[in-house]
This record gives sequence, C-alpha cells and structure tokens, in this order.
Amino acid sequence: MSDDNVLSPRDPWFRRAVGITAGIFVLTALGGFIVLPYAQPELKVSGLWDAICSAAGVVRTSSAQAPVQPDPKLTKVVITSALPATPAPDAIGRGATLAQQCAICHGPTGVSRADSPNLAGQYAASIYKQLADFKNGARVNAIMSPFAANLSERDMQDLAAYYAYLPRLPGYHPQQSQPAPKIVINGAPMRGVAPCGSCHGALDNKTGSPWLEGQPAAYVKAQLQAFASGERRNDISQQMRNIARRMTPEEIDQAAEWYASQPPTLIHTN
Repeated sequence: MSDDNVLSPRDPWFRRAVGITAGIFVLTALGGFIVLPYAQPELKVSGLWDAICSAAGVVRTSSAQAPVQPDPKLTKVVITSALPATPAPDAIGRGATLAQQCAICHGPTGVSRADSPNLAGQYAASIYKQLADFKNGARVNAIMSPFAANLSERDMQDLAAYYAYLPRLPGYHPQQSQPAPKIVINGAPMRGVAPCGSCHGALDNKTGSPWLEGQPAAYVKAQLQAFASGERRNDISQQMRNIARRMTPEEIDQAAEWYASQPPTLIHTN
C-alpha cells in the first residue's frame, strides 16, 4: 500500500483520525472558552461571546460589565485656613461636656496617660478632620469609629474648639533633650522626603497637619508605619503615604522618639 492511499480521504483510518482530532479540538475549545469561564464564580459574564472574549484574554466592552468604582473610603474634608470657623461662645463649653466621653483615652485635660494622642492645644482643623474621617470611614479604629459615628457636625466642631482651647502640656513620655534628627529638620531631599518639622512643628505648621511635639512615641511610630503600609489612607493627596513609605525604619524611630522627647511650650490657644 502506498503513502498516497494512506492519506487519501477514501481511507477509513484517515477519516477516523481526522474525525477524532477534530472532535478533541471542539471539546477543548468548548471547555476552555465556554465551560471554564462560566465555572469561575468571581468572573461575571453576560453571554457566550463575553465568555469567549474573557477566555481569549481580550478586553471586554460589554455594557453589562460594571465600571471600576473609585474607593469611597478617602477623606472628604477640604482643609482651609478658616476650618473650622471661629467657635460660638458656647461651643467650648459644649465641647467640654462632650469630651468627658474621651477622657478615658485622651485624659481629663486632653493629655493622655497611655499611648493615645494628646489633644490639649491641638489645632482645631486637625481634630475636626480626624473626627470627620472616623465618621465617614476614611480612617478606621476599633474605639474611635463607633464613637465618631454618632457625632453631628456641630459635635465635631465643638470638640475641636474645646481641645484647641486647652493649653498644650508636656507629653506623658518626655525624654532628655537631644538634637533634632535630620529627618525632622532637613528631611531626605534625595528621596523626596520633606522635613517633618515643616508641617508638624519645630519649623512650621501646615494647615490641617497635627502638632506632634509631646505626642507619645508609640503613637507617632504606629501612624507612620500605617501610612507606609497603606493601612491608613486618610491623608490628603497621599502626602503622608508618599513620605512615610520612603522613610527608613531608623528614621521613623528617630522622628517618633524626638517628638515624644520634646514637650511643647505651655501656650494657650483659642
């Protein structure tokens, strides 16, 4: 028998081989392009063509595909030099009443006896922003989130006014005076890191940025690490995340320890 006869369509073995090959191809195509896409629970397909395009790696333009939504858990507070506005005469007194619920963590005079932030003399805009972020979910904490959820707009403004009115006191963990580290005074220009002191005290203050001098070192360090990892994301325009992720662990420790060891001057703000 010649090779021409073997490859002839008249040969029964040739017809069987072609039929089996074609059948395997069809079954494979059905399984890979149709069955498997429908079998994936996380993949939403609106039809046969949508499933085939998905399996082939083609970008689907089906109208049934939901558009990507932006993350709603970002700060909605717009910081201006007038935020919050000058408090009403009774705002501080009302804020003092509301602050009784805060004393267990932040101290009866706004000075923490633990590792919670000191609020006495803190900028009103900073306190208001953090309360608003806790309320809308841009910042999450097991204690603060439930507390802020029930605060009204006036409650947040009055609390901010009250704590801003209190005199700044030395932090609970003051250490011996020591030279400011470079990350606080000079930053790290080659890595695009601005000096901490240019926004948070020691050099200058940026509206909306908290005063850090005298804050517990553990708290400052934890917040820098949270910004660096992306766990905390309520900074405006990702400013703190961009800075913190470029800081070394040693610089984070140095900044936290230095701010804790520098009790601010006793001043009265109103």
